[in-house]
Amino acid sequence: MISRRTFDGLLGAGLPVFEAGPAIVAQAAASEASRAPGTKPGAPGIGKGPRSTDVKIEELVYEYEAHRYRAPYKFGAAIVDRTTLLNVYCTVSNRAGKWAQGYGSMVMGNMWSWPAPGLSYDATLNAMKLLADKLAKLTRAYPGYAHPLDMNRALEPEYLKAAAEIKVGDPVPKLCTLVTASPFDSAIHDAFGKLYAVNAFNGSGKEFVKYDLSHYLNKDFRGEYLDPYVLPKPVEKITIYHSVGGLDPLTAAEVQKPIADGLPEILADWIRYNGIRALKIKLAGNNLAWDVDRVVSIDRIAEETQTARGLKDWMYCVDFNERCPNVQYVLEFIHQVKEKTPRAFARITYLEQPTARDLAKDRANVMFEAAKLKPVVIDESLTGLDMLLLARDMGYSGIAMKACKGQSQSLLLAAAAQKYKMFRCVQDLTCPGASLIHSAGLASHVPGTGTIESNGRQYVPAANQGWEDRFPGIFKVKDGYMRTYTLNRPGLAAV
Repeated sequence: MISRRTFDGLLGAGLPVFEAGPAIVAQAAASEASRAPGTKPGAPGIGKGPRSTDVKIEELVYEYEAHRYRAPYKFGAAIVDRTTLLNVYCTVSNRAGKWAQGYGSMVMGNMWSWPAPGLSYDATLNAMKLLADKLAKLTRAYPGYAHPLDMNRALEPEYLKAAAEIKVGDPVPKLCTLVTASPFDSAIHDAFGKLYAVNAFNGSGKEFVKYDLSHYLNKDFRGEYLDPYVLPKPVEKITIYHSVGGLDPLTAAEVQKPIADGLPEILADWIRYNGIRALKIKLAGNNLAWDVDRVVSIDRIAEETQTARGLKDWMYCVDFNERCPNVQYVLEFIHQVKEKTPRAFARITYLEQPTARDLAKDRANVMFEAAKLKPVVIDESLTGLDMLLLARDMGYSGIAMKACKGQSQSLLLAAAAQKYKMFRCVQDLTCPGASLIHSAGLASHVPGTGTIESNGRQYVPAANQGWEDRFPGIFKVKDGYMRTYTLNRPGLAAV
């Protein structure tokens, strides 16, 4: 684990060099000639030959950063009271000998990405740390020059193989591997953008990438590049969703032990403090009466508070965290909410991941009827294009994008969701600091999003210290909006 203060010195002194093994060399070579899923054999995406802008990895180091929550956060069956950030620092160079340093950061999120009842919090976190070390070695060993998208395409299969080697009782899920790998991918994109003085969301278009999108997605994208799927400049501002966790007190009477740290502790105070215009309501998913009553109670408080503020328009989303037994539960929930509080029903913008994340094991449990009433999006299920297409076939109408699944995947699946006319939203996995800036960059550069879940300020504000004054528009929210126009700097715009 390397501290950021010593990063420059280590680069100058040199670190151990890992030789590229045959597997990763083969993967890199295969990336040059492989076909995109859905294309005919021998028909790769349209290529333009080696790009002078391709880069190679000169060095990569990482560190961990741990924080305690100011209050526990309950989502689904999980209760989280701490977080560990994985911070990655990467240097890349081009054929002309120019170089740049990049930075990627992401919360490990083991309780979300690896829900394993038989394993402790420390067991899954330590396994992810072991995996991070393996991924660092694989990433350092990437041979030759390439664009970050092509590096990720070659590295991901090797990342998954490395994850399969870790034995702690349960196999490491793919989602968990993506989360662990995301800061490595982000750091490379960040360095690439800084090298060419371009924002990372605009550094994967036709000017820089060798292949068209069919190489990474499928034949529907033949001849297309990311440029039309990403805004050239971030939008001026985006609406934040304030999370109402399953344990969060709604009223003063529910506060059992005051935190007394100067921040709000009940919903009405949070609404006033940040000027909240959107609420993300975490539900049980297996207790219909509680779920309906929770929405009714929250709506009543929001109505009183927003009316007093003179605000007429606000919105909700509801997240079941894959706990609903079936779509009938979802339909009954919608019916009862609409019956008891029509105004709350009207304000619901989407329903998130109602049932279990493994869609392939539950093909009969489709969402067509629910999606006629409100957009239904996948979150935990979204681990690649295959899952996006499967969800679409099962009646889901949208996706929840997260920077914790990697910059490369986020860009590609954002394009796929737009192509297939799916609803899009962005969430942040309780991201603080640079990881929140990355998430905000995603929300402000992908057309049709306009909102972001942002709850690090609620649960782990200590991790934002040092960032608020540098990015006040992101971290100091007073009217319910993040000011994202500043996220047009080179790379991921955080450092």
